[in-house]
Amino acid sequence: MAKNAELPFTGTAEQEAELLKVIESYRGERGALVAVLQEAQEIYGYLPEEVQRVISDQMDIPMSEIYGVITFYTQFSLKPKGKYRVSVCLGTACYVKGSGSIYEEVKKQLNLEEGECTPDGKFSVHNTRCIGACGLAPVLTVNDEVYGRLSTENVSKVVKDILDRYK
Repeated sequence: MAKNAELPFTGTAEQEAELLKVIESYRGERGALVAVLQEAQEIYGYLPEEVQRVISDQMDIPMSEIYGVITFYTQFSLKPKGKYRVSVCLGTACYVKGSGSIYEEVKKQLNLEEGECTPDGKFSVHNTRCIGACGLAPVLTVNDEVYGRLSTENVSKVVKDILDRYK
């Protein structure tokens, strides 16, 4: 599977109209940038430069300030996420049971690095901290579905199952 971290922006007119409504609803409110960015990310799934530019123009906030806020808070993403987000838990319980190696193997199997997305937009790979499934450690999730009791030996099968199931 070829990787491609730079997918083209595919925003729609409907999404832009929704974003403009959000911006209008916060017009005149001091300190509204974070709330606007949160809602913009809900609309688009991430915060590409094109979306930042609309926010900058409409709210009269410099792009540098917007970029600074986006990169300061970990909740914001500059890269698109796949329709199916494969996340490996690196929390303590999972990590001591080998999730670091499992994470490396998942990235290798998907041919992606942290936060990258496949060219078709289907899969992205992420690491996460504790998801509360310590009894199943080590775990990975695909969106909200949990795969537990993983090992480096069975990662290939799990990734193949994921690719087949979500194609």
